[in-house]
Amino acid sequence: MSLETELKLELHPQDLPRLLAHPLLMAQPPRRERLLNTYFDTSTLNLRAQRMAVRERRVGRRTLLTVKTAGTSVGGLSRRGEWEATTRPGAFDFAALVDDEALAQQLIRVAWQLVPVFRTDFTRRTWLIAHGSGQVELALDQGFIATGSRRQPILELELELLAGPVDALLDLAHTLALGRKGQAAEGLRLLPANRSKAERGYALFMGERAQPQKAAPLQLDPRMHPVQAFRAAALGCLSHLQANEDGVCQPGADGSPPDPEFVHQARVALRRLRTGLRLFQPHLPRRFARHWASEWKQLANELGDARNWDVFATEWLPGLLAELSPDPASTHQMDALLGWVKSERHAAGERAATALGDSAHALRLLAFTRAVLSLPPADPPPGTPWPDVGLARWAHDTLRQGHAGLRREARKARRLGPEGRHELRIALKKLRYSQEFLGSLLPPKRLARSAAALADAQALLGGLNDLSTAQGLLAQAPATLAPAIVARLQEGLQQRLDTGLQALPAMEEALEQTSTPWH
Repeated sequence: MSLETELKLELHPQDLPRLLAHPLLMAQPPRRERLLNTYFDTSTLNLRAQRMAVRERRVGRRTLLTVKTAGTSVGGLSRRGEWEATTRPGAFDFAALVDDEALAQQLIRVAWQLVPVFRTDFTRRTWLIAHGSGQVELALDQGFIATGSRRQPILELELELLAGPVDALLDLAHTLALGRKGQAAEGLRLLPANRSKAERGYALFMGERAQPQKAAPLQLDPRMHPVQAFRAAALGCLSHLQANEDGVCQPGADGSPPDPEFVHQARVALRRLRTGLRLFQPHLPRRFARHWASEWKQLANELGDARNWDVFATEWLPGLLAELSPDPASTHQMDALLGWVKSERHAAGERAATALGDSAHALRLLAFTRAVLSLPPADPPPGTPWPDVGLARWAHDTLRQGHAGLRREARKARRLGPEGRHELRIALKKLRYSQEFLGSLLPPKRLARSAAALADAQALLGGLNDLSTAQGLLAQAPATLAPAIVARLQEGLQQRLDTGLQALPAMEEALEQTSTPWH
């Protein structure tokens, strides 16, 4: 078995000529070959369920059988097991191919059930590049994935590390993304891709559209160094962000706005990432923490407008309009107001899509992944035990301080009103996400009770904040645009705000006595 380490990047079609004009690629002619691939699985997609892939590849007159197993993928950088050897078409000789006996037997048991599921057909241009202290195979794939009558284009760059450190792979990708002039302003849209061709092919076969993705649970080893815990948390947040980016950038099937949950989850990923930078800040290089806190805050702000309009248009406006008495005389004004809301929401969504789809974001993702992986101390090799540096004790002490701070903010909020509530909401988010990061080090039952209390309080404060934001958005309506309707909608928002405010004293009192997630 070989352990494949590669970086997969999706290229915008308009940037293909500029990539091919890069001096690193112009220095040598590429090797060209057409690759015809068929992916096999059982009728119940048993292999997909185990995140495995079995592929036959035709290259000229040769046929290769490949088995790939589940691995890790973040920021486009993936590591996974791979077996490949020459074969006869349709001869699934897994016993000879796979040197992992348990895996080989598992495949042998299903070999008779394997049928073609989808295929890929693309031309690969390959360069061997020595970069820094590394040797990298760079492959540019251009073609399509097909199943039945459905097709999807392929245009991606794969950088496989043949020798040297992973940093060489990331540095080469960054160099290519900067373009031939090496300037960020003229960078290429080379976005890290976490989905393999196999994953895309299965989704096409099943007719699946991208769905909003929530954050995956984080499992930390209590013997980790805090920097190693931060690395796991930060890369998890990056995966969460990237899992929702396509949904933000692509409209619905009928041209409708994307599912609002994509923007919401992308913003949650950024809030969690910024919380992680603050939580682990005492153990991180000061310049690193300051720079990336600023970078991710800027991106969060660029997505914030889209989220605000989504919430107003989908969560508050329909209920408010339903409460208005029908008035045929105002139908034209109502249509004009709804048109304005739709236009503002669309513009905010376009800005969010641009923020996640431009070359600056591509460079940001590559640079952050590289910076995080370079932080000392490095993770130990697989199978090597972690040296115990007391992460669990640090986590308990840190969360104790967070809970004490939350109780202080709850007491202040009861005295200070709106300003105090804002600070309390921020403290709640920080503590809730901190507990999510460190939760695997805490007693599960006590953690669940504490997390539920924090989530309920955050939902109430978040709803009040959304109402205040909705009032601000509605206030931006042109003065001549349905002023009477706007005034009545503002009244409805204020009534909801007043009702929510009545629940605050009990919530703030409960927060002062929030249970702690430790013994």
